[in-house]
Amino acid sequence: MSALSPVDRLRAQALFSDHHPWLLGRLHDRLRNRAQAEDMASETFVQVISSERLAAIEQPRAFLTTVAKRVLYEFWRRRDLERAYCAVLEQLPESHMPSAEDRALLLESLDRIAQALDGLSDKARHAFLLSQLDGLTYQEIATQIGVSHGMVRKYMAQGWRACTLATL
Repeated sequence: MSALSPVDRLRAQALFSDHHPWLLGRLHDRLRNRAQAEDMASETFVQVISSERLAAIEQPRAFLTTVAKRVLYEFWRRRDLERAYCAVLEQLPESHMPSAEDRALLLESLDRIAQALDGLSDKARHAFLLSQLDGLTYQEIATQIGVSHGMVRKYMAQGWRACTLATL
């Protein structure tokens, strides 16, 4: 909060004190876990305050709800990704298990790639995953999703570009 002007600091403090209990209650109702709700409420306020739009907020609860939904979506997406990763790890023999540090780095990379793929259109994401996870050829993908072979090539380029940028 040190980068905020004195006026914005007061706005942020007022926003927090006026709406934190309400937001925490809503998040607790959704998550049924007090600690997670507190984390999500904190992350929501951090994002709101760092957005530099404090003066423009006309309906604080609507704005907080929108930001909190995004925070929750990211939390659930990451949790689902972690669960899928752990399920794959459980199938590995003990000798092939990555270290805790490697697991954390891999999970972080998977999260960045998942976020990058979320930025693609549905068809582009589907084509990329069919190629990379299911091993389908471009022609098989084109037939399955109902586009041309050239369009699949374009989708694959978009997918690779997104993944490359996500891992830099």
